[in-house]
Amino acid sequence: MTTLPLTPASDRDVDDVGVGVPALLFLPGWCGDRDVFDGLVARCSQHRRVLATDLPEHGTRPRTGDDFGTGDVVDDVAALLEQRGVERVVPVALSHAGWVAIELRRRLGPHRVPGVVLLDWMVLGPPPGFLDALAGLQDPHAWRDVRAGLSAMWTTGVDVPALHEYVDRMCNYGAPYWHRAGREIEAAFADGSPLAAISDLDEPCQTLHLYAQPADDSVLAAQQAYAEAQRWFHVHRLAARSHFPMFEVPDDMAAVIEDFACSLS
Repeated sequence: MTTLPLTPASDRDVDDVGVGVPALLFLPGWCGDRDVFDGLVARCSQHRRVLATDLPEHGTRPRTGDDFGTGDVVDDVAALLEQRGVERVVPVALSHAGWVAIELRRRLGPHRVPGVVLLDWMVLGPPPGFLDALAGLQDPHAWRDVRAGLSAMWTTGVDVPALHEYVDRMCNYGAPYWHRAGREIEAAFADGSPLAAISDLDEPCQTLHLYAQPADDSVLAAQQAYAEAQRWFHVHRLAARSHFPMFEVPDDMAAVIEDFACSLS
């Protein structure tokens, strides 16, 4: 891991549009860029301030070759919020960027982070076989096959060219990026599920899980049961087919996110 501060995000590495509080901060997952949120940024910024940033070493950020972890990403995002003068923010995190959102709430507290939105994530914990896939991503002989399997899972049966193009760009990231993704995600899940991590905060955080996959009704039922018991948790399944529903139903997603943000005001 790097012991030096990461290169701060510049203006070209951040979209910052709209007016209104709390602001939304869109965070892409490992090996993905912030342009996955272009449609949501355009829609959500009609109602409030919206920021979207690339992770260090991703997208338009400089490539230094330094290693870093989830904690470094949280430092980077917190510095961005200070630099931009964002007082109250709702992180909107895609997949495993949810760990960054949870830690940001832990560090900044409920006043500055009144809620989080988790997009298409395994909030109840990893499904069977997933931890094996994470180990494979860290294996110098297996990671390409695991990456190919993920790509096929994310695109098969989904006729949305923009989604296919985005996944292709994810696959342009090489071994260090996918090894890092496997390592950081594995370490995070070793401490428990995302919902367990949120419930362990000093004050549970208003949390919305907005997702499309898996389509298994039992997964939705389990989340709905959790929401009945823990009133800070909310779940909404989208009428979409992919792991990246923002390419399929951006209007629906923007509307649900806006309703949630309004509830926090």
